[in-house]
Amino acid sequence: MIISVGVGIGMQKEIKEKISSFEGHIAIQSFYSTINENLENPISPDIKLIDDLKKIPEIKNVEKIISKFGIVRTTNDFDGLYFKGVENSYDFSRIKRYIIEGNAPLYSDDFSNKVLISKTLADKLNLKLDDSFQMLFSKSDNNQPSILKLVVAVIFNSGFDDLDSKYIFGDIKQIRRILKWSNNQISSLEIQINNQSSLDLISEEIYVNSPSEYDVITVKEKYYSIYEWIELFDKNIYAIILIMIIVASINIISVLVVLILERTNMIGVLKALGVTNISLQKFFIYTSSYLILLGILIGNVVGLVILYIQKYYKIISLDPKIYYVESVPVFIDFTQIIYLNLIVFALCVLSIFIPSLLVAKVNPKDSIKFN
Repeated sequence: MIISVGVGIGMQKEIKEKISSFEGHIAIQSFYSTINENLENPISPDIKLIDDLKKIPEIKNVEKIISKFGIVRTTNDFDGLYFKGVENSYDFSRIKRYIIEGNAPLYSDDFSNKVLISKTLADKLNLKLDDSFQMLFSKSDNNQPSILKLVVAVIFNSGFDDLDSKYIFGDIKQIRRILKWSNNQISSLEIQINNQSSLDLISEEIYVNSPSEYDVITVKEKYYSIYEWIELFDKNIYAIILIMIIVASINIISVLVVLILERTNMIGVLKALGVTNISLQKFFIYTSSYLILLGILIGNVVGLVILYIQKYYKIISLDPKIYYVESVPVFIDFTQIIYLNLIVFALCVLSIFIPSLLVAKVNPKDSIKFN
């Protein structure tokens, strides 16, 4: 049970953290952008709105983003993806653990051509650190595309192909110049929150307090199918826990019945000496409870050892194209383990009360002869 809970919750947390690291938890954007992501519909959030957002305790960061689809071109190949323009204050720390080469650039007031690309794109276009390439952007008022010459400063690998093949990160000033937008025009406000469990409540609060022409969309809505899939893990966890409790209860009931049958003669002798049924029932319940505790203890030790080995040595690997992670992630929460142990212990103890009543059925005269 500990392993199923640790792996199930670990998968949920890892996938959610990967998506939110690149997409944020909540985005404020134009309604037209929600309908069609490729449409260029800037918003101009005022300082008051941004300050009000930052005052919400659950909000960690509010980032200004400009995204535009373009074609990455090298001498031998090309690929299409979004250029995600970020400001110099952008928090790269959340994707730091996915960086495999280079260091996140520090954008200043000057234009920077340094970008972050995924290993997926680097392998496809045969790009290495410090290599240069071109990115082409279409113009609505001109048949000639705008061209940016960019340099690879960082290569990252999240193991999530849908994200790795979607974005490159670069200086927001570069894409703003191409779009000819003013300094206060952006594609969206990207919001990071402290706790994903409050995602719906915070998004609702932001929506109510945002201008009517803005839409508020959560990462859960952007990646609806993936979130629906990982929510199924909860049902799997509950099913496994229920099955394990039923199996454990049946086993402990069997053990108790065997104990009573093996000690039928002793029960008869004790009853003949004046021991009450309640005292005998307590004896067998305490004995069974000891066995339950011993089994829980051994299970905890084995389960935690397996979880820690997987956590630090990544023994069991997965196909990231299917599961979005490269190895089985685990999450160890001792509070959850304690509650789980208490629930299992309580249910198993309750299950042995009925078979313990067999003690009352033992007749001293017959049981002494039984031997």
